[in-house]
Amino acid sequence: MTGPESEGSQLRRAVCPGSFDPITNGHLDIIARASRLYDEVYVAVMINKSKKGLFEVEERIDLIRGETADFGNVRVEAFHGLLVDFCKQREIPAIVKGLRAVSDFDYELQMAQMNNGLSGVETLFVPTNPTYSFLSSSLVKEVAAWGGDVSHLVPPAVLAALGERLRQA
Repeated sequence: MTGPESEGSQLRRAVCPGSFDPITNGHLDIIARASRLYDEVYVAVMINKSKKGLFEVEERIDLIRGETADFGNVRVEAFHGLLVDFCKQREIPAIVKGLRAVSDFDYELQMAQMNNGLSGVETLFVPTNPTYSFLSSSLVKEVAAWGGDVSHLVPPAVLAALGERLRQA
């Protein structure tokens, strides 16, 4: 089922959560794959008041919206608090997470079990495209800050925003 709700059925919804500071090609790969599997995909941008990101939350949201606009079924919103509460408020039964390595699985499995225990929300793990298996926002920021080329790791609009932000620093 794609498009509007059909008779007697509900839209299939999922959420891809993260800080996305900034969004990378690896994130976009997972979001794109989820958007082919679900009718609506929410990208939930985490707000962590105790952590200062390189980009403000609204800047991250704007960058993600720009990069996912062509998908047609992706909504981007900020959230603060428990992801399961975000899911309950929007009737989202599934969380989609990309896994880069076994070390990701150890942490994400605990989170998935906690989320399921709290609310019944399921977590689906999607193996990362091997091209992006090493990629993280933190590494992108570090390499870019030292003048390294990250143009193959982030979309052009993100690369421009990253360059501008680092020049201001």
